[in-house]
Amino acid sequence: MRKPENKWSAKKLCLAVLCLVAGCTVGPDFTRPKPPQAGRYTHGPQPSATARAAGRSQYFSLGAQIASDWWRLFKSPQADSLVREAIVNSPTLQAAQAGLRQSREVLRAGQGVFYPQVDAGFDATRQKFSQSRFGGGPESNIFNLYTLSATISYALDVFGGQRRAVEALGAQVDFHRYLALGTYLTLSGNIVNALIAQAAYSEEIDATAKLIVLQKEQIRITGAQAEAGTVPYSNVLSLQSQLAATEAALPPLKQKLSQTRHLLAVLTGHTPAEWTSPRVGMADFTLPGKLPVSLPSDLARQRPDILASEAQLHIASANIGVATAAMYPSFTLNGSYGLENTSLGSLFKKTSSIWSLGGNIAAPLFHGGTLSAERRAAIEAYNQALANYRQTVLAALAQVADTLRALGHDAETLRAQSKALAAAREALDLVQANYQAGTVNYLQVLTADSQYYQAKIGYLQAQAGRLQDTVALFVALGGGWWNEGAKTRHPAGSPRT
Repeated sequence: MRKPENKWSAKKLCLAVLCLVAGCTVGPDFTRPKPPQAGRYTHGPQPSATARAAGRSQYFSLGAQIASDWWRLFKSPQADSLVREAIVNSPTLQAAQAGLRQSREVLRAGQGVFYPQVDAGFDATRQKFSQSRFGGGPESNIFNLYTLSATISYALDVFGGQRRAVEALGAQVDFHRYLALGTYLTLSGNIVNALIAQAAYSEEIDATAKLIVLQKEQIRITGAQAEAGTVPYSNVLSLQSQLAATEAALPPLKQKLSQTRHLLAVLTGHTPAEWTSPRVGMADFTLPGKLPVSLPSDLARQRPDILASEAQLHIASANIGVATAAMYPSFTLNGSYGLENTSLGSLFKKTSSIWSLGGNIAAPLFHGGTLSAERRAAIEAYNQALANYRQTVLAALAQVADTLRALGHDAETLRAQSKALAAAREALDLVQANYQAGTVNYLQVLTADSQYYQAKIGYLQAQAGRLQDTVALFVALGGGWWNEGAKTRHPAGSPRT
């Protein structure tokens, strides 16, 4: 009559073990924050195009796809070459990639908790044993003891603490992946920006140097006129003041050019002493006419810094589960089997076998409020991560809005500078024609020439600003790394879905 009862007890025991193995997962399940629902970036109507300046307008295409190798839209072989060189040589990118690989290995190590832990050992000792310990005589024995054993233990993740810990490690991998993508995006943007700056500084230095030559010639002629008494000497002093201001502007430009070249060397993984920057001019860059603009809701799923912040939010969510599970009992199954004998030759006899099988339950009873405080701390860490995520999204939206407005203002500035340059060029041509006709003196020609180069410097600055703000727009939108048709292999791979 007891046999069926024993069978039923065995079934209940197996069912109980299966329930323990299956367990549950405490703590909140992570849900991605909803993306912003706004349909535009700027207050009021979002601009669809910029003013026409220097013969080109730029058009914004809302929702269009962004090319992963967006820098090629500037049609600069030098920029394309340097970006590709930096992807291979940049220590900053290499460090980010190493951090990603490290996080992947940490995840693999953490996943080992889901498997039984098996260990083997061998112990050989020489011992002296006294029978007095057990109330026997004074005799003692000296003998050898050999032990060969294997142990196995398995932690039952009943409340899901280990699963939440591994979930956090997986989110940590995502964080490092997006960190590497953000590094890649910043690196490519900095290279194109620096190359544009180098071209602008070089041409500004050339224009300033020519302006200095013209102003010196003006001073020479005006000085001769002052000595002859035809003009007051104050005219000479005024020109000398202008020359000094122009000469003072030249060293900072040269310093900026040097710093830009040094920056390009570092970005591409070289020392400034061993690397020569490519020669490039403003004419080597083509302003992209059609600019894709992601929807705000898409931006939150594309920008690496937003995705990295989301991964940190996921980590904080999983840590709540880890802290909650620590407040519940833990269960462990363990067993061992081995051989033990005083003779190495008899170690493998049947009579030498030893074994054990059991389980362990450990329940926290009193920890002085530590566990509940740690759970509350984990919840507040999640709230902090959520606030940081929202701030990251807001900053990203503002950056795109700033760049869109900047491109509109850049076009207006460049248009005004273009008119100033054209007027200065026309005035110079007219003065030169009058000089050849003998109706004006050479000093007037020099003055018109100086005004032309001053206008040209302003034009170069406006042109560079428009190009650099176009680069800033591509960077602010995330760079298009998520597109499947990418021609460039991204250093961090595809995001985990």
